Amino acid sequence: MDVNVTGLDNATLQMLQNPAIAVALPVVYSLVVLVSLPGNLFSLWVLCRHIGPKSPSVIFMINLSVTDLMLAAVLPFQIAYHYNRSHWVFGRAMCNVVTVAFYANMYSSILTMTCIGVERFLGVVYPLTSVPWRRRRYAVAACLGTWVLLLAALSPLARTDLTFQVRDLGIVTCFDVLKWNMLPSVATWAVFLFTIFVLLFLIPFVVTVACYTATILKLLRTPHGQGGGQRRRSVCLAAVVLVAFVTCFAPNNFVLLVHMVARLYLGRSLYHVYKLTLCLSCLNNCLDPFVYYFASREFQRRLRGYLGYGRLPSDSPDTRRASLLSPRTMSARSGGGDAGDDDGLRVAGAAGPGLKRQESVF
Repeated sequence: MDVNVTGLDNATLQMLQNPAIAVALPVVYSLVVLVSLPGNLFSLWVLCRHIGPKSPSVIFMINLSVTDLMLAAVLPFQIAYHYNRSHWVFGRAMCNVVTVAFYANMYSSILTMTCIGVERFLGVVYPLTSVPWRRRRYAVAACLGTWVLLLAALSPLARTDLTFQVRDLGIVTCFDVLKWNMLPSVATWAVFLFTIFVLLFLIPFVVTVACYTATILKLLRTPHGQGGGQRRRSVCLAAVVLVAFVTCFAPNNFVLLVHMVARLYLGRSLYHVYKLTLCLSCLNNCLDPFVYYFASREFQRRLRGYLGYGRLPSDSPDTRRASLLSPRTMSARSGGGDAGDDDGLRVAGAAGPGLKRQESVF
């Protein structure tokens, strides 16, 4: 967003008339809708119909899929807006709905991926001591908590008029030009934007990288030949998540921070760069089905079955028998049936009386 502090400058007017942006953004958003809508609908169907919210990891993935579908539902409004050369014709209320949904999707995806990374870290590094915390009710609470945090952080956008009439061009913008008095002062603007950057992007990014690094290091220290499939999935999942952060989320958030500092304190604008990086954040919706594939062994089985590839290579009778000794199975027998997940191979650890200690990875 470009805060109107001293009136629209030439850079903002040129951005609103930029033919490259008028073409690039509708094309990218259209591709996202065409890929994300069927991919996430199929993912949600598999997660809800064939797997069910039986573990924290699946609950997080369902939340992620729902937020992706929410964005796909509002992107057609953005497509029409940019196709009309930044002219909003859907009214003030719809502008607020689309804007909040747009940014809620991005930050909900970031926070949910962080939750998946933390859950995976606990399941691999602290498989037994973390069982009381890796339960479905805590996953549901985490999802609800992220949405409360997001709605609170984005509430200034929800309760103000985000449309702006640009008389020089004869158009009405939606969240491209904001009134300077939307917040009380320039300092308040700085605090608002910096808090969003740190709380909803920087901290989750650091936590996610730390969790996946510790998880992979733990798996690499296991004896060779044990948990090979688990290691491969962990590396692939970490790669997909880090690609999403580095290519989809990081450019947009860093450019927004630099743009707002330049706009509020230097009177300069990088908004055209910000608009181009904003469409990158939507590409995450196309990557999320890969997160489900590498995060859930059961999802892999279902998808391979639908595509006619049969069982996974490691679905041997020995592997299936070993899954009976998973922490989730043992906790179910002791009354803790909602802890953990038995998706994935187990890595043998210290032995107990008659049973080997197992490390569960969703």
